[in-house]
Amino acid sequence: MKILSTIDDMRKAARAVRRDGRRVGLVPTMGALHDGHLSLVRAARAAADIVAASIFVNPTQFGPNEDLGKYPRSLERDSELLEQEGVSFLFAPSVDEMYPADAVSWVTVEELSGKLDGRSRPGHFRGVTTVVAKLLHIIEPDLAFFGQKDAAQVAIVRRMVRDLNFAVEIVTCPIVREADGLAMSSRNAYLDVEQKKQALVLHRSLGCVEAMVRAGELDAERLRAAGREEISRESAVRLDYFAIVNPDTLDPVEDLSRGALVAVAAYVGSTRLIDNLVIRPATDE
Repeated sequence: MKILSTIDDMRKAARAVRRDGRRVGLVPTMGALHDGHLSLVRAARAAADIVAASIFVNPTQFGPNEDLGKYPRSLERDSELLEQEGVSFLFAPSVDEMYPADAVSWVTVEELSGKLDGRSRPGHFRGVTTVVAKLLHIIEPDLAFFGQKDAAQVAIVRRMVRDLNFAVEIVTCPIVREADGLAMSSRNAYLDVEQKKQALVLHRSLGCVEAMVRAGELDAERLRAAGREEISRESAVRLDYFAIVNPDTLDPVEDLSRGALVAVAAYVGSTRLIDNLVIRPATDE
């Protein structure tokens, strides 16, 4: 596996691969890798000839009071994991490499970027779409792989790719969970043993809604109320949002007969966690 730290080197390596007619799959990450990330790598290996991964803790998607300074960084360990999974190129640039000191350009997906996590974290998705656009421009992959856990991010990146005519297919991969149901996240490292137990209420709230839908309940307001009630039973957890939305537009839906994204965000201690569930249209069953 080649580790590349400059845009020029990464661009040259990717172009050489494409000249040979090989398809490139990109797995963009912020490091602190877990099995969720590695599942994206495996999906990329199955679909592409060459896999490139990036590790970049992107400062522009963190708010002023968020966890940029303490976000877990483990480049040596991450590199070993990626090499074991058959990644050919690891792009690990510095902040100065990705953001020149006088840079003033941003990529913003209007409207969508202010919904769900974007409402709670102003400016977050502007940072995400800007850095993803940069990575797509530098590497020019045929496919890029994202996790379903970040459902709002996926919707926004898909819209950006469509609107700006990027020649890339966005592939969404399923959420990977711990044995107890907790969605894997790099931020789980912040949780102590008791907090990990408390965090399971996010998954339980989604399971409650899923069970109600299976029993025939399709009214979104009743389902949202049930999900919020489940969260409230864990007094140590502070709800940010419990939403039922269209998975493409992120707008609220009131009837789940055509499917929906059920999404939750909550604070366990000072750690903000997210999880979600996709309800398929009744006609798909």
